[in-house]
Amino acid sequence: MIGGTRFVGRHLVRSALSGGHRVTLLHRQGIDPFPEAEHLHADRGGDLAVLADRRFDATVDVCAYWPRQVRTLGEALAEDRSGHYELVSSVSAYAGTDAAGADESAALADRAPGHGCDPDSWPMTDRTYGPLKVACERAAAHRFARLTVVRPTYVVGPYDPTHRFCWWLDRLSRGGEVLAPGPHDAPVQLVDAADLGKWMVGLADGGITGAYHACSTEPGWTFGELLEAIAGSVAPAGTRLRWVDGEWLREQGVDESDLPLWSEGRHDSVMALDPAAGRRTGLGSRAAAETIRDTWRWMQGSDFRSGRRRLDAGRETELLSRAPG
Repeated sequence: MIGGTRFVGRHLVRSALSGGHRVTLLHRQGIDPFPEAEHLHADRGGDLAVLADRRFDATVDVCAYWPRQVRTLGEALAEDRSGHYELVSSVSAYAGTDAAGADESAALADRAPGHGCDPDSWPMTDRTYGPLKVACERAAAHRFARLTVVRPTYVVGPYDPTHRFCWWLDRLSRGGEVLAPGPHDAPVQLVDAADLGKWMVGLADGGITGAYHACSTEPGWTFGELLEAIAGSVAPAGTRLRWVDGEWLREQGVDESDLPLWSEGRHDSVMALDPAAGRRTGLGSRAAAETIRDTWRWMQGSDFRSGRRRLDAGRETELLSRAPG
């Protein structure tokens, strides 16, 4: 496991250990949350001599962001010692279309406008993230014959460092009038990190190769249904979702960094992907209430409030006072 001490990797390791696997984690010196696993401390961007002469049945890479990281890992392990290679990519790898229901053959975003031809020289930004994931996928295809590429939508659940899903649980738990950015019927697809971890371990167990979406089952969610499900689980009596026009909010300078998981007024096709291939290979989708419950329980003892600042109470009140309708 390349990484394995944080969000998705943590769920993967837990699933692998519970399935009876012997697990080795390669990560930087720091916390070792799984004492029953082997821990190798190294920076993947530096010296990987700790992997010399090591052989694995499967290698799972949850933290490749530049293609050079995939290449150097391949050089350190060599194909005959890496076993089955699984790469966590992203649905941001897609170029995007106007059509819902795209499968894994959809066009990829292989260019980052305004940047040169060498992805390894690109900075990590919202505009380069998707094309960099594409470059990682292609580097992996060149290095590893037994390759599985997993493209998740929004991953949610305990240990989430992005705090996107957590922010809505926290806000709705405080009640009152809650600004809900429209459109109400915008699609949104999630995947529970525990479901993702269990499925990916199963893919490695079965030697299943190919590219797969990791997303909620069809027809998926609308953003309205998602917020209503969260409110139904954690909001006090009298809480009211007030839906505000997304175009108007964008004119006020509000975006997804303020209100996480919001499509910023677009009907985003990459939140309406076909989940069939993942489902055929064993991807489960637990009930939203279970994900909300598990995340909420974790939040009570976590430091999620130290995450990225979102829309504050004063700004929310001001926007609600001026919102049309």
